[in-house]
Amino acid sequence: MSDNIDTKKRRTLLGATVAVGTVAGVGAVYPLLASMQPSARALAAGASVEIDISNLQIGQQVTVEWRGKPVWIVRRSKKSLEDLATLNDSLVDPNSDVPQQPEYAKNANRSIKDEFLVIVGICTHLGCVPTYRPDIAPADLGADWKGGFFCPCHGSTFDLAGRVYKGVPAPTNLVVPPYKYLSEAKLLIGEGEIT
Repeated sequence: MSDNIDTKKRRTLLGATVAVGTVAGVGAVYPLLASMQPSARALAAGASVEIDISNLQIGQQVTVEWRGKPVWIVRRSKKSLEDLATLNDSLVDPNSDVPQQPEYAKNANRSIKDEFLVIVGICTHLGCVPTYRPDIAPADLGADWKGGFFCPCHGSTFDLAGRVYKGVPAPTNLVVPPYKYLSEAKLLIGEGEIT
C-alpha cells in the first residue's frame, strides 16, 4: 500500500459530493414547501373587494362576494333612515351591542355613512340567504313592515339596518363586515376595524 494520498483529489471529490447532495436536498424540499403556500384561489377568497357605489340608486341593492359570502350594499332613502329610529322597541339588539361588530355598526343605522348599508347577506339563524324586501307594508309581512330583509327558510325578519326583530328564530343582527371608504365613490370591503 502506498502512503501517498492525493488530498487535493479527495477535497475535490468531497466538495463535488456535498454540492450534488445540497442540490438534491433543495430539489426534494422545494416542492414540499411550495405546496404549503396558499393557492391563488385561496388568496383571492380572503382578499379585500373594492366596489364603485357612485351609480347605486336610492333603494337599490348590489351584491358582491367577499370570502365566499354575499355582501349587500344598499342605498337607503331619508325616509328609510327616519323609519329605523321608530323600530327600536320591536328589535332584539337595536344598537348592535353584540361583540365582533365594528364600532361604526353600533348605532341605529349600522354604517359609516348613514345612506349606505354594508352587510353580510347570511341569516344568523341557520345560514340561509334572506331576500331584500324594500316594499312598505306588503300583505305577507304586515302593515308595520317598513322595508328590510326576510329569510324565507324560517321566517326571520331584519330591518333596513340588518337588525333582527323580536320573536323570530335568528338570534342576532346580520353581520356588518369590516369596510372603509377609499373615496366618496369607492368602498373597500375586508379592511377596517372590528371590535
